[in-house]
Amino acid sequence: MKRLVTTLAALFLLSPASFSQQSSPAPPATHANPEFLKAADEVLADVSKIISLPVKSPLKKTVRSREEIREFILREVHEERDAAKWHADQQALETFGLIPRGFELQQFVVDLLTEQVAGLYDPKSKEFYIADWIPLHEQRMVMSHELVHALQDQHFDIEPWSEAARPNDDAELARHSVLEGAAIVGMLEYMLHAQNVSVRDLPDIEQFIRAQMIGEVDKNSQLAKSPAYIRDSLLFPYLAGTAFCQRLLKAGGSWEKFYEIFAKPPVSTHQILHPELYLSGENLPPVSLSAAVKAVPDEWKRLDENTLGEFGMHALLKQFLGEERAQRFSPAWAGDSYVVFEQQKTKRVLLLFRLRLAADSDAARFFGAYSEALELKYASRASLFRRPNFFSFETAQGGVFFYCHNDECLTAEGATRAMFDRITRALRWADAPRPAASGKPGEKIAVVQPLTVPRAYAAHVAP
Repeated sequence: MKRLVTTLAALFLLSPASFSQQSSPAPPATHANPEFLKAADEVLADVSKIISLPVKSPLKKTVRSREEIREFILREVHEERDAAKWHADQQALETFGLIPRGFELQQFVVDLLTEQVAGLYDPKSKEFYIADWIPLHEQRMVMSHELVHALQDQHFDIEPWSEAARPNDDAELARHSVLEGAAIVGMLEYMLHAQNVSVRDLPDIEQFIRAQMIGEVDKNSQLAKSPAYIRDSLLFPYLAGTAFCQRLLKAGGSWEKFYEIFAKPPVSTHQILHPELYLSGENLPPVSLSAAVKAVPDEWKRLDENTLGEFGMHALLKQFLGEERAQRFSPAWAGDSYVVFEQQKTKRVLLLFRLRLAADSDAARFFGAYSEALELKYASRASLFRRPNFFSFETAQGGVFFYCHNDECLTAEGATRAMFDRITRALRWADAPRPAASGKPGEKIAVVQPLTVPRAYAAHVAP
C-alpha cells in the first residue's frame, strides 16, 4: 500500500457542495473571468490576516476548465505511481482483505479522483487553479481552503515537508492531516470572521465536518461505492486532521504558536487521533521486521514494506469486525511494520505483519479479536489449530499463522509452518505451539520447548 493512502489524501479535492446547502448550476467556462481572479486576491489577503501568514510573494493563479484540472490530476497520478507500485498496492490491499480480490484498483482510483475534480493549489508549480464551473458565491469558500495551502507553501515549503516523512506512509499521512486539517480550520475561520467567531471558541467541530462530508459522500456515485478503506483514506486528513488542528489551536492560543508544528510534526496517525499524545511528546520506538525479512527464502520478491499505523489498524478491524470494535481495540496501537512478498514463479503472496500493543493485556484482547477477523477473511479453512496465544489454519492461498508474545503479535499469511518457524526464530521469539505429530515427511523440525502461556492470554482467549 506504499504511498497509496498519501496519494489519495493529497489529490482528494474539497467540493464546495460539502459545506453548502445546495449547489448552483455550473456557469459556462470563462477562462478570462476577471471576477474570479479579483476574488482570489481578496480572499488571499483576508485569509493571510486571519491565519497570521503574510503573503510573501505574488500568487500565480489561472482559471481552468474541468477538463484541464482533470488532466492535471491524471498526470499527477501517473507521475506518482508506475505499474510496479500499483501491483504492490493491489497485492497488499487484497492480502490484508481491505479490497476484494480482483478489484480494479488503479482504474477505480483514477475515476474517483477525477470525479472529485475542483479548484486546487499545486505546490510543484506554485500555482492556484481556479475552477471555472463553480459559481462565484461558492468560489470564495473553496478559495479560502486552497489559499491556506498556498500560504503554508510560501512559509513552510509543504511538498518537501510532507515527503520528509517517507518511507513511513503513516507518518506522511499524519503530515497530510496537519495540512488539510489546518486548511479546513482556516476556511472555517474565514467563513466565521464576519461574525467575530473563531474555531478556538467552538466545541469539537469534527462531527460537523463529518456530517457535511459524509452526506456529500452518499450523493457521490464513485465515492459512495468505494471500499471502506479507500473512502476512509480520503476523508481521514479532513476529519481527524481538523480535530487535531482545532485541539492544537486551543492549546496554543494562536496561529503563530500552531506553526511550531512544522518544526516538530506529528510522527503517526496515532498522534493525530490522540492530540494529547503529540502535546505530551510521546515517542514510541519503531517496530522492525528486518530480521524476519532475512529469514524469507530468496525466491520471494519483496513488493512492499511499510507501516499501517493506528489509522490502518482501525481500518483493518473495521473491515471484518465493525466500527464499534475497531474503535475499542485500535487505540492500543503502539507500533507496527508489514512486508508483502510475491513468489516469482507461482505469483503467490506472503504477508508478514508485526504489531506492538500498549500492554500485554491489550495484545491478549487483540489476539481474540483478530483471530475472529482472520476466520472471517478466509471463508475456506482447514487444519485449524488454536491455543491461547497461537492460531493457525490452511487456505488455498497458503498457511495462516497468528502468534502473540508479550505485547506483540505477528501474522504470516501465505507461509508454510517451516517458514513461520524460521521467521519467529529470527525475531528471537519462542517457538509457537505445534499440533502433535505434525510435519511433512523429510521436514526437519526443531524440538519445541514447553511454552508458558502468559496469564493475560489465558484470561482472554479460550483454548
